[in-house]
Amino acid sequence: MKSIKPYQFSQDIHGVRVKPLAENGKDVRVRYEGLLSSSGAANVTLHYGFGEADDWKDTGNIEMEKMMDGWESSVSMRDSQLNFCFRDTIYNWDNNNGLNWTYRLS
Repeated sequence: MKSIKPYQFSQDIHGVRVKPLAENGKDVRVRYEGLLSSSGAANVTLHYGFGEADDWKDTGNIEMEKMMDGWESSVSMRDSQLNFCFRDTIYNWDNNNGLNWTYRLS
C-alpha cells in the first residue's frame, strides 16, 4: 500500500500560495487571495507560461474556481518553471508589481 503524503500550500506571498499535488511536483494547485479577490472580482483567471521569467512559452489561461479561501486552479508543469499572474473579467491585472509569480521544480 502506498503512503499518502499531505502536501500543504506554501507561505503566502502577496495573496498567492502554491502546493504540489504529487511528490514529483509536476501538478500544482495555485490559491489566489490577492488584490483582485479582495476588490470583489466576480471571476479570476490564472494567466501562465513556462520557462524563463522574461520569455514565457506555452502560455495559457485557466478560469479559477471560487473557494472559501479565495480562488484556486491546478496546472500541469510542461517545464521546470511556471510563471503566472492573475486578471479579472474586465482585465484588471495582478502581476505582483510587474514581477509575476514563479514556481520552480528543483
